[in-house]
Amino acid sequence: MGQDGYLSGEYVILEPLSMDHLPALSLAVADGELWNLWYTSVPHPDEMKAYIKAALEAEKRGEALAFAVRCRDSGTIVGCTRLCHWDQPNRHIEIGYTWYCKSVQRTAVNTESKLLLLSYAFETLDVIAVEFRTHFHNEASRQAIARLGAKQDGILRNHRILKDGTVRDTVVYSIIDSEWPEIKQHLKIMLQHHNHSEV
Repeated sequence: MGQDGYLSGEYVILEPLSMDHLPALSLAVADGELWNLWYTSVPHPDEMKAYIKAALEAEKRGEALAFAVRCRDSGTIVGCTRLCHWDQPNRHIEIGYTWYCKSVQRTAVNTESKLLLLSYAFETLDVIAVEFRTHFHNEASRQAIARLGAKQDGILRNHRILKDGTVRDTVVYSIIDSEWPEIKQHLKIMLQHHNHSEV
């Protein structure tokens, strides 16, 4: 991470989230109307201000680091992601609250964002485990997490009651520190073959 808090790669720049990102994120989330996917918790543009505020409050509590994702080529903000639920005594953190506008899904954007976040978590924050959680029915997310090399730990049944009243089973995945060197190499190879094409 640079002194300015940015994580920079070849395809994306992860910028510390701020209220300045509100207009761009409201535009990004409209690409694909992501809030309509019942198995995700992506904010509607009208909810974006509260979404950013909640992320910044989690940062103040020392529980999270939130980022807006900028596409290096176009300069456009294309989504959001977060290091969250940081359990410092147990050196454990989660990557979550991740969403991208439809036009950049299954491109190099997610692969490199995860490489940057995982590198920061394992190599700077010195965690021993990084967790990913997703809705049981979110097949795209589950496949994307598996492609990273994360292993499924289990399923938390009836884990969350969502805003529409449905009950979510949460699938939990993780990468541990002993696996990180091999997974880091795997992600770099994925990016070399990626070049903005599908994995």
